Amino acid sequence: MLPEIITNIPGPQSLSLAARLRKVESRNVTFTSPDFPIFWERAEGVNVWDADGNRFLDLTSGFAVAGLGYGPRDLVAALRDQAGMLIHAMGDVHPTELKVRLCERLSEITFERWGAGRGKTILANSGSEAVEAALKTAFLATGKRGVMAFQGGYHGLGYGAVETAGLPFFREPFRGQLGNFCELVDYPECSACPFGEIGGGEADETGFPGCRVSCRGKIEAQIRAILEKKQTGCILVEPVQGRAGEVVPPRWFLPMLRQLCDEYGVLLVLDEIYTGFNRTGALFACEQTTTIPDLICVGKGLTSGFPLSACVGREEVMDAWPVTTGEALHTSTFLGNPLGCRMALESVRLHLLPETAAMVQSTAQKLRKALDGLEGKHCRKTHGIGLMLGLEITDETGAPDPMRMGGAIVAGLKDGLIFLGGGRRGNVLSFTPPFALSAGEIKFMIERLAGYLS
Repeated sequence: MLPEIITNIPGPQSLSLAARLRKVESRNVTFTSPDFPIFWERAEGVNVWDADGNRFLDLTSGFAVAGLGYGPRDLVAALRDQAGMLIHAMGDVHPTELKVRLCERLSEITFERWGAGRGKTILANSGSEAVEAALKTAFLATGKRGVMAFQGGYHGLGYGAVETAGLPFFREPFRGQLGNFCELVDYPECSACPFGEIGGGEADETGFPGCRVSCRGKIEAQIRAILEKKQTGCILVEPVQGRAGEVVPPRWFLPMLRQLCDEYGVLLVLDEIYTGFNRTGALFACEQTTTIPDLICVGKGLTSGFPLSACVGREEVMDAWPVTTGEALHTSTFLGNPLGCRMALESVRLHLLPETAAMVQSTAQKLRKALDGLEGKHCRKTHGIGLMLGLEITDETGAPDPMRMGGAIVAGLKDGLIFLGGGRRGNVLSFTPPFALSAGEIKFMIERLAGYLS
């Protein structure tokens, strides 16, 4: 359904709630202003209703979580059924069968499906916890404390994860408490090449200009220089960078990392928390280049709405963890929560349906074409893959224009459109909508967005 505004945005209820929240929440969490935010009350399909009764079209899927839409009938039924039986269990002492089934399922859809043997899982609550489980696993498996990550990368904000952040905004305020075990190298961002070598080759199917051989050589040289020190246990990477602005690397990138990891005896850790579960048009983004990791971190679409994540690794890698003697080295109170496990099992079932991937591909084609039609003096060519797209907002000279991007977000809210911003320069309008976004809804959004950027 298209947006329906019945009161000013934000309305009186949202403004009142914002005032109350400012009094009781850390001031560094929720941004509030006279124009922002709305307070969600309910959601269905691709729509969100706020506390004032306004209906919005969500172009974010709630941080790329609700790709299946809000409130899929089967998922809601599973949650209600489970809530009537068991809400909490002792996940690492007296677990449920659901935990067993979910770990089995995660093995089946990753390493077994890729023909790489069995996978073993560490369940967690958030994306950063899954990443930190992977970092611990890599240290136990290799005995090396070093981690290599990438400029522009985002892996969560726990202390282990924020050490690997390639976005200084998140890392630098806490630099004095970090462990200094991570080294960063350049990510091949073809729309803003770190070496100033945009273009020079044939475009690939993502629409990016082909990278020159020298670009690949420079990145490989950076990586080899670090790996030659023999202190690195793993390379941590997003197959497509999310917070950096939907940055898709060239097709050679992940296979090159796999080859270098094999050559140097280093583990490849893929952070697919954002990209997993059909977001890029494949169940996992690494499948776009047939790259098999040693460890994969998943979340967001895993449950389609419950705080549960997982680190899944090859059996021989995960078996670096010692057999528990009764006190686990890595666990948490809500490990394997039955509500989350039940939702994950149902969400995975829905994601594996052939029609789900087909829906992503169809909707992505329509959205990409519509966004490409906006290219003009205030926006550059859309980049991204699947339903993970970014539109760079610029000024008349082509320079990044974060103020105009922020203005589009506020203007969109008043028209009933929920946008998110991102990008390393703060000028990317991000699109990660529910998969069922219709042609009519895309048309409505594009017509208004064109006005904001005119």
